[in-house]
Formats: sequence, C-alpha cells, structure tokens
Amino acid sequence: MLGIRTRFLALAFAVLMLFVLSNCGSTSKLAQVQNETFTYAANVEIMPGGWDPSTDYSSELIAMAQMYEGLTRYNAVDKKVEPLLAESFDSSNGGKQWTFTLRSGVKFHTGRPLTALAAKAAIERTIKLGQGAAYIWDPVKSIDTPDAHTLVFHLKYAAPLDLIASAGYASWIFDTKAAGSGDLGKWFAAGRDAGTGPYTVDTWQPGQEVQVTLKAFPGYWGGWSGTRYQRVVFRYVPAATTTVQLLKAGDVNAEMQLTPQLWASFQNDPNFLTTSTPSYYNFFAMLNTQRAPLSDVRVRQAIAYGINYDGIVAVLKGNAVKSSGIVPAGLFGHFDDLPNYTYDPTKAEALLREAGYGPGGKNIKLVLTYEQGDNFEAMTSAVIKSSLAPLNIDVGVRPLQWSVLWAKTQASDLSQRQDIAIYGWYPDYPDPASWFVNLFETQNPPVYNATYYSNQTVDRMIGEAMKLTASDRPKAETQYRDIQVKLLQDVPAVPLVGMVYQRVLPRSVSGFQDDPAYPDVVFVYQLTPVK
Repeated sequence: MLGIRTRFLALAFAVLMLFVLSNCGSTSKLAQVQNETFTYAANVEIMPGGWDPSTDYSSELIAMAQMYEGLTRYNAVDKKVEPLLAESFDSSNGGKQWTFTLRSGVKFHTGRPLTALAAKAAIERTIKLGQGAAYIWDPVKSIDTPDAHTLVFHLKYAAPLDLIASAGYASWIFDTKAAGSGDLGKWFAAGRDAGTGPYTVDTWQPGQEVQVTLKAFPGYWGGWSGTRYQRVVFRYVPAATTTVQLLKAGDVNAEMQLTPQLWASFQNDPNFLTTSTPSYYNFFAMLNTQRAPLSDVRVRQAIAYGINYDGIVAVLKGNAVKSSGIVPAGLFGHFDDLPNYTYDPTKAEALLREAGYGPGGKNIKLVLTYEQGDNFEAMTSAVIKSSLAPLNIDVGVRPLQWSVLWAKTQASDLSQRQDIAIYGWYPDYPDPASWFVNLFETQNPPVYNATYYSNQTVDRMIGEAMKLTASDRPKAETQYRDIQVKLLQDVPAVPLVGMVYQRVLPRSVSGFQDDPAYPDVVFVYQLTPVK
C-alpha cells in the first residue's frame, strides 16, 4: 500500500490549533491522559476512505487495527505468522487447501458470536466488492464450513493463505449482519464498526477527521486483566512542530512522523523514549517508460546512475537506508548482493551521450511529482533534482495532493501523466508479491503502476513466484531474485531508500514495539500505562 500523507483542510487545522493553544503547558494532564487514554498524533487524515473493513485502503489502518482482527497476525520480530481469531491453521494439497480453526467465545461488537459462517460471509463480501486490497483473496476458489468453528479454503492455486490472512487491509473479519436489513456500507459510513478487536467506536463526527475516539469493548475475547488503556484517541496533527508541543504537554502518547531533527531533540530527554526501527516501507522513482526520452532504457539507466543515494540518506538523517532491489530488508526475497545502481555520474554521462543527450547534447526536461506535505518525499525530490542537473537533465518538481497525483498516474490522456513519480510502498501483507503485483505487473488501465511497464515474461515470473511461496519457499526466493535482476536491468523504477521508523513516546508508556508489517499502527491493547 502507498505511504499516504494526505493533508486536511485549513479549517480543520485552525480548529486543532485552538485546542493546542488552550492546552499547551498543561503538564498536570500528563498522568491523567496516560493512565486513562492513549492519544495518537497522526499527520494524516484518520479515516479518509470511510469505515468499511472490506474496502478501506489507506491510513484508516491505524484506527481499524484496534477495532478489527484477522484470522492471523504476522510477527515481524520472529518472522512468523501467529494465530489471532484462528487458534490454529494448517495447509495441505501442496498449499492449495487451508484449514483454520476459530477461537471459541469470540463476540463481534454487535454482540453476535463469531462463527465459521460469519467469518466466511465477511471474506466473501470483501471478495465480492473487489475494492481496496481485496485482490489478496484472489487465490480463493471456495470456502467450506464443516462446523461452527472450522473454515476450509480451497484455492485455485497454491498460495500462502496464512500470510494473506494476516494482511493489514481486506483481511478483517466482521459481522455482515450488523446493519440488519439496511445497507451495510452506509451503516459503516456513519462511523460504526462491527469487529472483534479490543476497542470499538466511541465518538466521531461524520465529515470531520480531526479526531476519532475509541473505547474498550467489555466483551473482548482477550480479556481486560491487568492495567490497560481504556480509551484510544486518534488526533489529526498535520504540523510536526505542533506534535512536539503536544508530546511535551502530555496531551499525546505517540506520534506518526516527526522530522529527523525534531526526533533527535528528544533523545536526551529523560521523560521520553525514542525508538528507531527498520521498516518495510521503501521509496521508488517511478519512471514513465512509455514517454520519450524515458522510453529509452539507456536514459533510465543513466538516471539510476545519476542519483546521489548517499545524499538522500544524508538529508533524511537516520530515517533512511540505501535500497537493495525492490524488496526491503527483513522480508524473504530481499538480497543485499543484487546488481544495484550506485551514484556514478561518469557512467550516467556515457549512457546519455550514447542516447544523444547529456552535457553537450540535447537537454532533457522532466516533471517529477511527489505527495504534498510529505517532508521525506520533498527532501528526496530535491536531491534527485540537484543530482541530475549537471547531466543536462532539468527536473521540475511538483508537490501534489495524493488524489491529484494518483489521478495523473491513471489519466487516460497520456500527456497528463507524470515523467517521474516518487512512490512510497509498504506491503498489504508481508510478502514480496505486494510490490511486484501492484507496481510492476501489467495494468491496463493503470492502477498503481506509474511506470506503465509491461513485460509478459516478468508477469509470468511474478505469478510463478506467488504460487511457489506456499509450496517451495527457497525456489520462490530464487524467482524473486531473478525478477529483481530483470527489473534492475530494465529500470522501470529506481529503488531509492528504505525508511527507518523513528518514534517518540513518553516513558509512562510501556510495551511499545514498532511492527513494520503494520506501518504506523500502535497496538494499544498490548501497552501498559505506567504511573
């Protein structure tokens, strides 16, 4: 999924600033807030796409992961899939059949019990709607429910359904009968939920994304023994400097993104914990392979040699590491020894000269787009522009709202499409397929493939690798390596950097651990408030 950094209206920001100004310096609130409520400062809209667990595919994840659960959950530390709503699972028939045994005693927030039929209905609704990340269920041919607690999936082809069921999107199990005879989509859109998670919706004003409040669900199957947060507040805070004020005033317990400089300012503060965790989130320069001069592979290779990767890492100050291939470190399919590009202006100039461009040759003018408001993408774009300028490549940098940027990617008028788009990507589920299917497989019309790259051989290799993941993981890894080598040769996109999550939390919060499989999600139920 794209690392969306959509910004809200100025009116919402003005309302928020009134709240901030009235509360800054209120240190007396610190103990009260931390012991009763966990407050998360997000620099993106909280629920931009709505409340539907079948279709939501954006920053809703940070809140929905508290309300909804899947059959399994991925543990990025142990690199294992763990039971969640399913207490056990196994595969047979070479990865073409999967059996999940559900926990007993689980209730939806509507009060109805979780059964195999209810879980099947949730998954089938997601498949039928076919929106967001519903593609993760594409391998499913049919689902049987031999008893009240057993789901048997019959697949069209071998697939890692344990990983798929742990996805951060489209894997949620919910009560499809929550709206009764009414329209379930409209029921969700009113700010309701029908999950099984530890928290349920408390307050939200439709049409406003400034704040969403959740409360503990008393009937949660995991129980409420020990000390846990009873309320969760997600607050939209677009300015990093405001987030710092809120942290120091004790009005928030966690943040989504600070600048490297602001994060570093907390490192010597005894009242705060700073963490730095490698992520599955990486950046690409997506090159329009269907438009000259980028249709010439020599020009694309020259750009790949002409980018100062160390310069990008330097300006991001600890928030990034140089990429190696398409798949980020920590996931199977990642290799440190791929034939990656390094900053080499001499090679870049030679390739450009061969293609009739470069210093002393024809000038190249390109338009680069990135998501407005994302400081990391802005700094990355600035380095790319300055790196390519000496090669007689003029890059016009344009920050755009995400909706506009994505519309340019999908424009039917080819002249409206960008030359270079900075894309951030993290997986829908922890598997390399998320990058290759979404960013490089043939798409007509395009969805996320902003390179417009189409290679039938690569398409076939991607399909084979996905099937092998369930039946022969070592062979799948070899296939993913071969795909990456091919993509590095063709350069439809330039892998830039992998992001490192830098967080700040008060020391009164215990148990926090960043999970790159669920970017920017804080599983609040697992935390303990400390007096």
